[in-house]
Amino acid sequence: QVQLVESGGGLVQPGGSLRLSCVASGIIFRLYAMAWYRQAPGKQRELVATITNAGSTNYADSVKGRFTISRDNAKNTVSLQMNSLKPEDTAVYYCNARYSGIRQYDYWGQGTQVTVSS
Repeated sequence: QVQLVESGGGLVQPGGSLRLSCVASGIIFRLYAMAWYRQAPGKQRELVATITNAGSTNYADSVKGRFTISRDNAKNTVSLQMNSLKPEDTAVYYCNARYSGIRQYDYWGQGTQVTVSS
């Protein structure tokens, strides 16, 4: 059974930092590309950051220079370090694992709430 379990969300003031983590089980983690998405109330889910199984990263323009995605294959963990947080970063953040081969496998975590407010 595949599980992606996020943690690290919470309430933070504008300009503050949070670190999200996602621990995966039930998959061969090192083979999967990992990503963080977010969904704000009334908005579509959007891609925040990705990291390939080789470690290449990509970011949404809105978070470039503020967020950093990383992975630890030994711990089956992907993290998202979020600095200089803004109220518009408020959303539920979801961890995603994707394997693209002959077949594509796509798994999601349950989400963790991030609220940026004074």
